[in-house]
Amino acid sequence: MYYGSLEAGGTKMICAVCEEDGKIIEQVSIPTLSPEETIPKIIDYFKDKDIVALGVACFGPIDLHKDSKTYGYITSTPKLKWQNYPLIPTLQKALSIPMGFDTDVNGSLLGEISFGSSKGLENAIYITIGTGIGGGVISNGKLLHGMLHPELGHMLLVPHPKDSFAGNCPFHKNCFEGMASGPAIEKRYGKKGIELVNQKEVWEIEAYYIGQALCNLILTLSPERIILGGGVMHQEQLFPLIRKEVAAQLNDYLKTKELADLDHYIVPASLNDNQGILGCLQLAIDAKKESSLNLR
Repeated sequence: MYYGSLEAGGTKMICAVCEEDGKIIEQVSIPTLSPEETIPKIIDYFKDKDIVALGVACFGPIDLHKDSKTYGYITSTPKLKWQNYPLIPTLQKALSIPMGFDTDVNGSLLGEISFGSSKGLENAIYITIGTGIGGGVISNGKLLHGMLHPELGHMLLVPHPKDSFAGNCPFHKNCFEGMASGPAIEKRYGKKGIELVNQKEVWEIEAYYIGQALCNLILTLSPERIILGGGVMHQEQLFPLIRKEVAAQLNDYLKTKELADLDHYIVPASLNDNQGILGCLQLAIDAKKESSLNLR
């Protein structure tokens, strides 16, 4: 039995065919252009793959409320051509199979807790730090949705005492994304992060912001683990700096077995950048099960 995975990113759409145990049979990458250019290619890819369900993890904001008239839509995205686009209704009409739908970061988190080193955890956070910053949350075994869905990248942060950078976010300036994303690093220093590997102060300031954001999340959501992915986190020297900042900023306020072992509490993604695809697989599996129950 085959399942389809669609990791719908702002730059590329990764389509894959998977088996239920997490084996990826094949995958292709399709550039994210306009819906008129991109969606027909996605449909053409999946229509003859004999998949029984499709999981879609998508850039946002998106409408996740199943009782909404715009469920499955990409809503107020800054990608103008995709604003108010009926993604799931369009795919459903073309493929006529059960579909699961969630945010791209919730998809990555779902991949990690379903198939990765955090398998089985019921309270965890996944944060991607790259071109943008976003986060997915699972709380008491359920992916966190609410009025919309978590936008962890836009929590406001206190600037580092040595940092005069005003921030890169057009909405909030000194939010997590505005201060610590890849473009924020490049705008602050005039070079990409990969060109700044050996400049210690760059990564100390970066770790300060990431650590501060993680402390906010630890104190509000009480996760059992925090998983960090995305292009910026390929700078592996960040992990010990972030753990040090979290310990310093929490200042022994909380005492738990998880926080006593930060090396296993704040961890890198574990699925070789396939966490999104495998999260989509789990969304597809869950959608198939729900569909089968509804037919009884």
